[in-house]
Amino acid sequence: MSPTPTFIAVVLVLFAPVVHAAKPCEELALEIAAKLKAAGVKDYSLEIVPNELAVGEKVVGSCDGGTRKITYARVKEAPESPPPKKP
Repeated sequence: MSPTPTFIAVVLVLFAPVVHAAKPCEELALEIAAKLKAAGVKDYSLEIVPNELAVGEKVVGSCDGGTRKITYARVKEAPESPPPKKP
């Protein structure tokens, strides 16, 4: 008896996070950055942090065997200062 397509799909969904967690953080961060760029997202930062420092942050990835997280934050662009007035 072979596994059904539904069973295979469920197994893939359940183990997908494990596959991502095994990736090196730098590799996964580059993949996430490429997806954000393709979606037109600008003015953001991605940080690779130990799990305990990710509490309360927006986590977009898990890496290095689940020991670290990749966090996402919007970065406000600094407003341009007006040119100095001439006397």
